[in-house]
Amino acid sequence: MSFTAFQLPMHASNARNLLGGLVLGALLSACASPPAGGVKVVDRTHGAAGQGSLRQPVTNGQYQVQRGDTLYSIAFRFGWDWKALAARNRIAPPYLIRVGQIIRFDGQPASRPPSVATAPVVVTPPSRPSVPIQSRPIQTQPSASVKTAPSITALPPTQRSASGWLWPSNGAVIGRFSSNGSLNKGIDIAGDLGQPVLAASDGSVVYAGSGLRGYGELVIIKHSDTYVSAYGHNRRLLVQEGQKVKAGQKIAEMGSTGTDRVKLHFEVRRQGKPVDPLQYLPKR
Repeated sequence: MSFTAFQLPMHASNARNLLGGLVLGALLSACASPPAGGVKVVDRTHGAAGQGSLRQPVTNGQYQVQRGDTLYSIAFRFGWDWKALAARNRIAPPYLIRVGQIIRFDGQPASRPPSVATAPVVVTPPSRPSVPIQSRPIQTQPSASVKTAPSITALPPTQRSASGWLWPSNGAVIGRFSSNGSLNKGIDIAGDLGQPVLAASDGSVVYAGSGLRGYGELVIIKHSDTYVSAYGHNRRLLVQEGQKVKAGQKIAEMGSTGTDRVKLHFEVRRQGKPVDPLQYLPKR
């Protein structure tokens, strides 16, 4: 006996309900099953599109201290607040680190440094020619008219912002801060080769060297437990690590090390995270 196949007519609303149920089931099934290959890898190098989130600190792996490193330069390189990195690795004041020492970012116990490198890191800045002293004719005016801070007078009047910061150099801003950590973490200021670079606020030099790739000859100044500033691409550094500086003091000469043109790259970091320097500098 044969039967004739036939279909019952389906109402439009029933069809939509059935289709919605199938789609929902497929989504739930996909959520319940892990993707092929295991856990999904999330790229944290760049912020989510349109959200302007900053690059997050490295939170896995470890770093072995090299000659010339300081705790501050390592924290700067890997996006950490130096106090937090010191606490994670149980490094107590005065925050000395040693060649071969392991700095961990994941909270695991750090291994002891090799026995052959038990002495603290001694940073010896490369010898630099002294600044030539130009003889000047004897002035007939009273001695009170003599300038006592020639490095500061190389720029227009050093007007401070309400928060106490001043411009680190005189020139047009040719690169602005980007909240996306993969782009510019500071501002770029154009200028001439050898132009003075000034400390933007009082502080202590915690790094002076060329060990951070992409910054050339770099100075990092610690202003407080919260703020540090960085000055990159210099031709010559005029300060050493551990040296205290005043706002407006000449700390370097502008150059093009590590980049393709003469400019100053200037950064401000708050608790290890880059912030827009223009929020702290005086309005022009």
